[in-house]
Amino acid sequence: MTTVKLPPGQPLVDQEQSLHLLRQMLRIRRFEEKSAELYSAMKIRGFLHLYIGEEAVAVGVAEALTADDAVVATYREHGHAMVRGMSMAAIMAEMYGKVTGCCRGRGGSMHLFDAEHRLYGGNAIVGGGFPVAVGLALADQLQKKNRVTCCCFGEGAMAEGEFHESMNLAALWQLPVLFVCENNFYAMGTALQRSESAVDLSGKAAAYAVATATVDGMDVVAVAEAAQKASDAVRATGEPFFLECRTYRFRPHSMFDPELYRSKQEVEGWKQRCPILSLTNRLKEKGWIDASALEQLEVEITTEITEAVTFAEQSEWEAVEELTRFVYSDAGVN
Repeated sequence: MTTVKLPPGQPLVDQEQSLHLLRQMLRIRRFEEKSAELYSAMKIRGFLHLYIGEEAVAVGVAEALTADDAVVATYREHGHAMVRGMSMAAIMAEMYGKVTGCCRGRGGSMHLFDAEHRLYGGNAIVGGGFPVAVGLALADQLQKKNRVTCCCFGEGAMAEGEFHESMNLAALWQLPVLFVCENNFYAMGTALQRSESAVDLSGKAAAYAVATATVDGMDVVAVAEAAQKASDAVRATGEPFFLECRTYRFRPHSMFDPELYRSKQEVEGWKQRCPILSLTNRLKEKGWIDASALEQLEVEITTEITEAVTFAEQSEWEAVEELTRFVYSDAGVN
């Protein structure tokens, strides 16, 4: 068992990869902003949890994963879906409830799923992804496949029994799970120190004899490096690894959240550490991007989002005759 604290402000990688990281974070940020706009216009219904502010985690971790690895995410998973290769069109159509969505419009924002890209949720149950990840990793172990199952979750999920049960089994059976805690310090509207008697999250994982590391989740380069080291360890040993990414969501927990539990000053303070802004500034200092290139990048992303919205708007609703498809029992259905 090892515990490592990784410093923020890692040196930038090469220009091509740095621009790739920026593009991915910007795609998520602009998509989420558009989603909020569409939700207010009642185009998107149900629940909506935005990833704004946390983009560096999904983007950085994705750099350490292969197409053959699996990802299990939470209900705040639009960003995870995009970096796994799902199209904005499939995600947007799903949130619209259209049949062309990744789950035929049946899952919505919180239940994105795509077996082709090995994204196994999107899970509305807090902590519900833990046993799924352990099961996927066990299957890989039994089939002798050198793959990583990446399980992303918020710090609030660590108060659930599934965390402890799954962490114990992963360590006991030596399963290749990369546990990624997206610690944004607020489980819905409850601050970490008000819900947990011990706030050293890595320490909780280490108690199960699992190797751990903590990284600045607002620095995408630092996250990418930490995730690479963690995933390399999982592949080399076949054993689990716990990576805590300390991040912050700039928006309320969900669109229904009045956000009365934290001050505007606190939020604004974290916004000064915006992962997109900080990476952009570092790229400018290196001379790797200028205003013109940044504007062109924004235009390309805007076009991608516009096409996704158009696709969702023009897609069909599922036919009434299909509504009982995938129902396991027809008992009581007239």
